[in-house]
Amino acid sequence: MEGTTVQRPHVTAALTCSALLLAPLLSACGGTAEADTQPPATPKGVTAQASSSTSVHVMWEGASDNEKVAGYEVYRGKTKVKSVPATKTMIDVNGLTASTDYTFSVRTKDTAGNLSAPSKDIPVTTQATPPKDDTPPTVPGKLTGSADGKRAATLTWGASKDDVGVTSYDIYQEDSRIHSVPASETTAKLTGLRPGTVYTFTVRARDASDKSSADSNTFDLTTESAPGAPASTAPTGLRAEIGKEGGDFTLDLSWDQPETGGTIPAYELHMNGKLTTTIVWGGTPPQGRATYRLDLSDPVGTRYSVKLRAKLPDGKWGDFSAQRTVVLTD
Repeated sequence: MEGTTVQRPHVTAALTCSALLLAPLLSACGGTAEADTQPPATPKGVTAQASSSTSVHVMWEGASDNEKVAGYEVYRGKTKVKSVPATKTMIDVNGLTASTDYTFSVRTKDTAGNLSAPSKDIPVTTQATPPKDDTPPTVPGKLTGSADGKRAATLTWGASKDDVGVTSYDIYQEDSRIHSVPASETTAKLTGLRPGTVYTFTVRARDASDKSSADSNTFDLTTESAPGAPASTAPTGLRAEIGKEGGDFTLDLSWDQPETGGTIPAYELHMNGKLTTTIVWGGTPPQGRATYRLDLSDPVGTRYSVKLRAKLPDGKWGDFSAQRTVVLTD
C-alpha cells in the first residue's frame, strides 16, 4: 500500500545480530579502551646556566610516564619558549637581555598530550654585555676520565683561557653536546649511559660572546658491562689520517679487529652519522690490525666523523668503534 512501510523481520534480526557480534570485536580491538589521562612525572634536576649575555642553558633529568614520554616544554616564567623531543634533556634559550633576572621551569608531555606539573622555578641572571671579543677561548687541557660503573662516567680537563673570560665548558659525545658546566668547573659527572658501550668525548670552552674553542683531545671510554652480557664486539684502536694522492684527499683508516670467535667478512663504515660504504675484503680477510683507504673529493675545510662496526660470523652487525674526527686541510 502507498505510504505504508513493510517491516522485514529477518532483516532487522540480522542487523541486530551483526551489531551484537561487532561490539565484542570492537572491544577486543581496543575500540572501547580508556583514554590515557594520567600526567607524566615532573622533570627533576633542572638547572639554568647563563651561557652568555643573551642566552641561558637549561638542563634536566629525563622523566617517566605510564605510557610514553613525547617530549618536554621549557618555560621562561609563565611563557613557553621551547619544545623538545623526548630524546633531549637540554636546550639553549637565546634572544635574552643582558644583566637580566629570569626563571625557567620544565614540564613533561606524554604522547596523549598530558602535561606534568611544572618543575621548580630556577632563577638565573644573564651576564653583562661583554666588551668586543673576536677571539675564541684556547683549547681545554688534556681530557681524561673514567667509567663509574655501568651507567656513569667522570671527565676532567685543564682550564682554558680567553681574552675576556671563559663562561662555560660544553661536553660533546660524538659531535652532540650532552652536558655543560660553568667555567669554574673542569670536571663533569655524566649519567644515563649504557652498560658495555664505547663512548667518545671531547670538550669545548665557550666565552661570553658565545664563541667556542676548538675541540679538546678525543677521549674514549667504555662503561662496565652488565652481568652476564656478551663481550663487546667493537673494533678498537681506530686511527684516521688524512693524506693526499695527486690532487685528491685520502682517508686512511686502521683498527684492531674484535674477537668474535670466527672470521669477520665485512665492516660498515659510517661517516657523519650515515652509512658510507661496506668494506668487503677481496680475498682472505686480514688477521689482527686491518686497514682501509677511502678517496675523498670534498673541499678543504670539510669535517668528517668516522666510526665502523664488524659483521659478525652469525650475520649480525656488532658494536660500533669509538669515533674519530678529521678535517680536510692543505
